Amino acid sequence: MKPTLLRTDFPDLPLHSRGKVRDIYDLGEHLLIVATDRMSAFDVIMNEGIPWKGEVLTRLSRFWFEKMAAIVPNHVVAVTVNDFPAPARRYREQLEGRSMLVKKARPLPVECVVRGFLAGSGWKEYRQHGTVCGIPLPAGLRESDRLSEAIFTPSTKAEIGQHDENIPFSKAEELCGGNLAAQVRDLTLAIYRKAFALAETKGILIADTKFEFGLASDGTVIWIDEALTPDSSRFWPKDGYQPGGPQPSFDKQFLRDYLETLDWNKQAPPPPLPAEIIRKTSEKYREALQRLTGIKVEDF
Repeated sequence: MKPTLLRTDFPDLPLHSRGKVRDIYDLGEHLLIVATDRMSAFDVIMNEGIPWKGEVLTRLSRFWFEKMAAIVPNHVVAVTVNDFPAPARRYREQLEGRSMLVKKARPLPVECVVRGFLAGSGWKEYRQHGTVCGIPLPAGLRESDRLSEAIFTPSTKAEIGQHDENIPFSKAEELCGGNLAAQVRDLTLAIYRKAFALAETKGILIADTKFEFGLASDGTVIWIDEALTPDSSRFWPKDGYQPGGPQPSFDKQFLRDYLETLDWNKQAPPPPLPAEIIRKTSEKYREALQRLTGIKVEDF
């Protein structure tokens, strides 16, 4: 199995921040985002990495950013190391295939979540209250049912180790301002509809996903962070889709399902991951990439 990259350390590049998965460096005019192989679940970072994960996330994000450029501009400046500033190029071996040079932006304080199917925390809330993020839904829906219309269900952006919380749209308006909240809601739904239609032709149903947006220096709203990856989305195989229970998936839900079988309180420290769970998770991520883009890891 390919070795994993859990952390980068570039002494002569100023570190901007480390997220759950990405290490970000400040190169002055732009940021350098490096997708490591770190894996988080329930907002806790696992001790083990997932082979190929950083490359899968980066290549899928590049694919979707390009596909959606007509809907919304994104933060990508360069994706090949040769186009990075000279100080970054000396770390080519670690950066190749898993990094992007991006525009700086002021991130909005909400995660923009869109749900096309009833799953995850939405299903749990629906069973209790008949709603998802406070939005009333028809009675009698089953787990994994497709919704008659995709819904926008924003959430807070928690610190590492904390959990995001679903919020009503009115709270997003408070945090972002009414016009801006409406703009990113409409962008989120437009991206999802186009992506869903494309993915369906590849045999994948995008059950839900989340986006981040930011304000560029000129005030323009741009799409930032990652785009429709197995980390940020539920990818279900269209073949064999059967509502009424959980679906198999090409994303981190496989790992979450394993962790749910353990006596673990979903707080740090995380439990150790068996080699088989790591291998299968890596396979699911790679299959999502191959189905959606045609790219195999052998092509990297």
